[in-house]
Amino acid sequence: MHRPSDLVQTIGTNKPMNTQDSSLISNQNLHILVVDDDWMNREVLEAYLQTQHYRVSSAANGKDALRIADDDVPDLLMLDVMLPDMSGFDVCRLIKQGDKTKFVPVVMVTALESDDDRLKAIEAGADDFVTKPFNSLLMLTRVKSLLRLKKLSDELQARTELLQKVLNRYVDKDIADVIMIDPDRYLKLGGEMRHVTVFFGDLSGFTAFAEKNSPQEAIKVLNIVFSELTQLIFDHHGTFDKYIGDEMMAFFGAPVSTGDDTLNAVTMAWQMQQAFNAMKERLGAQLENLSLEMGLHTGMVVVGNVGSEQTMNYTVIGDVVNTAKRLQEIANGQQILISEDTYKEVKDRVEVNRLESQVLPGKREPMVLYELKGLKP
Repeated sequence: MHRPSDLVQTIGTNKPMNTQDSSLISNQNLHILVVDDDWMNREVLEAYLQTQHYRVSSAANGKDALRIADDDVPDLLMLDVMLPDMSGFDVCRLIKQGDKTKFVPVVMVTALESDDDRLKAIEAGADDFVTKPFNSLLMLTRVKSLLRLKKLSDELQARTELLQKVLNRYVDKDIADVIMIDPDRYLKLGGEMRHVTVFFGDLSGFTAFAEKNSPQEAIKVLNIVFSELTQLIFDHHGTFDKYIGDEMMAFFGAPVSTGDDTLNAVTMAWQMQQAFNAMKERLGAQLENLSLEMGLHTGMVVVGNVGSEQTMNYTVIGDVVNTAKRLQEIANGQQILISEDTYKEVKDRVEVNRLESQVLPGKREPMVLYELKGLKP
């Protein structure tokens, strides 16, 4: 335990910083947690921090400090090393391990000056040290500097979370995490050749439905259907491309390949059909004249960001895309049509009906087509 006079004596020789500084107004939103088992030490630190208009709370032991930090995450923690229930090093380590508190700057306030103690503090995650007795002006300057760094860290974290949220609208979370690791690769203009499976789905009958109902009702139904069906794309590690009126487009195998991209795509299509049928039973008259037709084709495409630096679309380009769209267009009566290239990659895992070869619109050569009828165990 450190004598209160050790802390007070030096502080008493220094005048507080100017409390009339207009910048102090913003300090009222900054929360500093002071942890020390000596009541006089706590009050002295609180007094000097409050001259700068910081919002200060305090704790006399490690357990209370962790509870307060979890309930009201501080912007900075001033932590004594010698506490009655656990060491300040342990408190610092737990703070840095917490999901909510891992970025909180920690200042160790201690009379210990040995290199071993400083090494323990650094290993525990401490960001700075204040040695008793200390100069109040130096202490407040260090606090201000760490809070400025914390603000920059918070702004960066907020932007990262926003980017993550945007990415999650197009790809599942695992793929978004990979993109965040190497954004220069995935978030720049240009493309690369990739082997993917392209999916198109069309809500057949929706044009007639929209003619008979108000725009508000049409949008409501479309949002209900797309919200549930689009989630299946993410659940199967696909990349959502775009909505085109009452159609949706996705692809599997980029920007990250799982190794089972074609099977993921076909499984998704089958589950999407089952989900849509369940919605029809659940919603009744709203969807009774609608059907869902799908087409899938597999092959090499150029995948990447197309557009400009200000506005770009991560998409796939190539004949594979056109063929998948043609398959969706000729599908009818709730069909899921897959090409022979897609079938070859999943033939041991699916049940199909082989259809007669036919020339797709805009194509010269006939193609062998398959209707997906189910998945094998």
